[in-house]
Amino acid sequence: MGILDQMKLDKKTALVTGGARGIGKSVAYGFAQAGANIVIADWDIEEASKTAQEIAVAENVRTLAIQTDVTRSESVEQMIAAIQKTFGSLEIAFCNAGICLNIPAEEMSIEQWSKVINVNLTGVFLTAQAAGKLMIEQGKGGSIITTASMSAHIVNVPQPQCAYNASKAGVIQLTKSLAIEWAKHNIRVNSLSPGYIGTELTLNSKDLQPLIKTWNEMAPLHRLGKPEELQSICVYLAGDTSSFTTGADFIVDGAFTCF
Repeated sequence: MGILDQMKLDKKTALVTGGARGIGKSVAYGFAQAGANIVIADWDIEEASKTAQEIAVAENVRTLAIQTDVTRSESVEQMIAAIQKTFGSLEIAFCNAGICLNIPAEEMSIEQWSKVINVNLTGVFLTAQAAGKLMIEQGKGGSIITTASMSAHIVNVPQPQCAYNASKAGVIQLTKSLAIEWAKHNIRVNSLSPGYIGTELTLNSKDLQPLIKTWNEMAPLHRLGKPEELQSICVYLAGDTSSFTTGADFIVDGAFTCF
């Protein structure tokens, strides 16, 4: 089998949480272009349904949109049950749902702290746990990709985001732990650590405009990354080409963390 054949995801089903927009949507397109059927899981079911329909038409693959709260185990279990019912199996899980609150540490309430940790860390665990259980039952292995961040490696400035940084650092260690535990099941678990990415929400946010200017001045490439620049690494991690790659963190940040 040639290298390009190993990159194909034909006959596989890929779950993308937080897939309605931004990085999740872009990576879902990448998976679909490689041949996978796509599950878009998001709290915003209207936008998730729109994205799923767009991908189905554009890439001629089967899609499913599911309203999911990744912080609730019951919701995640219902999502997995719907995937089983619709597609029969799950081979790829991109645990991507996340939020960020820019609040000074001395002003942050426990509710705000918990909200970020619950979505970014607990939500990743619950999704990976449920996907991993199914993959173990299927007995065919699989690939789980988590979304960490360059914020797991550095402290971002000038915005105050201690909860976000802590949650993403936790995602990397969780990823490594799952990779070790599930290696015997041939389930590979890797994390993606993007730098500043110019999603539609980021670019259109008035609150972030001053920050974007600062980020670009600091960045070696003097620009934000593009969501589509994360597609190829995720397709690689999802497919057979990366069969010896597990427990790794891939920083895609335009060298931002190199200094």
